[in-house]
Amino acid sequence: MSLAAPTSWARPNTADLLRRHWPLLPLAATVLALLVPVPAGDASASGKVGPADAASLLLVFVCGIQALRGRVRPLSPLGVLVLGLPALGLAVSTVTAGDPYAALPGFVRYLQVFVLVPAAIVLLVRDASEFRLAAGCFVLLALVQGTVGVVQFATHTGASYQGEDIRAVGTFGPGDVMGMATVVAYGLVVATAGALAPGLPARVRRASGAAALVLVIPLVLSFSRGAWIATFAAAGLVMALAGIRRALRVLLALAAAGVVLVGGLGVGSEMVAERLTSITQVSDAPDQSVTDRYTMWAAAESMWRERPAVGVGLKGFPANRDSHSGLALSSGSDTAGAGQAYIRQPLLSPHNMYLLVLSEQGLTGLIALAGGWLALLVAGLRRCLSGASELRDCGLVAIGLLVWQLTDFLYADIGGPSTVLTGVIIGLAAWWALPSQGGAVGLGRRRAGGRGRAAVTASRRGRRPAAGAVAPEGAAGR
Repeated sequence: MSLAAPTSWARPNTADLLRRHWPLLPLAATVLALLVPVPAGDASASGKVGPADAASLLLVFVCGIQALRGRVRPLSPLGVLVLGLPALGLAVSTVTAGDPYAALPGFVRYLQVFVLVPAAIVLLVRDASEFRLAAGCFVLLALVQGTVGVVQFATHTGASYQGEDIRAVGTFGPGDVMGMATVVAYGLVVATAGALAPGLPARVRRASGAAALVLVIPLVLSFSRGAWIATFAAAGLVMALAGIRRALRVLLALAAAGVVLVGGLGVGSEMVAERLTSITQVSDAPDQSVTDRYTMWAAAESMWRERPAVGVGLKGFPANRDSHSGLALSSGSDTAGAGQAYIRQPLLSPHNMYLLVLSEQGLTGLIALAGGWLALLVAGLRRCLSGASELRDCGLVAIGLLVWQLTDFLYADIGGPSTVLTGVIIGLAAWWALPSQGGAVGLGRRRAGGRGRAAVTASRRGRRPAAGAVAPEGAAGR
């Protein structure tokens, strides 16, 4: 008997990896393109296609080519319904809008973020290793942006906050103060899941834990109350799903890091404490930003009551805001610092995704979009609780990111360069929650006449495939 190792055990070289995983390059580019600095004043500009958006369109194009070649994962009927129903709701809202032509850009944007990008990810990501590759890109993006943010705080080159240029905003600039906080929070949730997931190598768990602790610093220095709340909710759920003992270890490490950073080193301690206190004062003594948010929420509800079924139409909130708002609404928010002069930015959305959808798309759009998100959350939690330990890390990442996004939608909505990552998160959550019934078909079809057929035949007869035979993709862990 030959003692040579089977070829399937051989470590693949770079060419083999690129040959197998090249369709995921646009997905990695969609995430990592957010490292490109945003020109001053362009962070929240609408109608502009940034590098991340261009990469996401390439991702959709590659998915279409692979689908025509029969090299994508098959979708279950539930997957088709969850991923396709929002397109129908968007079409109805566009056609019934007061100005369908003005609503058309909104239709394209929503279709990109909530339909095309998630569907492309579900179809292209074939196994857990490719899922982990996408998740790792979130951590890399967060570490780089977080580093820039910490430098901004230390050197007083960040966005203006309470009269000082210390707010960490990364490369997103003061026009998108939530951009860095969002991507850092994404990376922190992914790193927390990697640190707690059973089955991963010890070195991966240690590296993930270290990354999570490091990312706490820029998240705190972003002074974003919304990101703090969403991260606390998502990380808490991830810890609960991973197990009480593991969660306690992480909580102790985070508490120790917080004491050292804020208490011992005094990293923005007074401002952080004031910001934390303001979370509990949103009803008793709200600041102007909270007052504006309440006023716009009331305006969104008023628009929905005017047209409860289909709303005022996509992109209709800014045009109808003043006629539905009270006198407490200010003219806009002030932004400055981080290389940008003083700019007064108008308030063009209610800063609540659910109310934005309700006001512009009515109950039709809300059921189509939020109903699909709820279905993904329930299905994902059920699968995560049912076992599948070899894929547990993927489940923790998917559930953590989805819960973060759904929590953040309570006081934020889409807008800015990081919006495209919302589609990536929904796609990863759908990949986990809606596993294909037949597995991935690409490799099996390409090799159906060779080793792939031998593996399938052997498995049907109850025998172990011969060394070198290739089992159909997606069979493991399904």
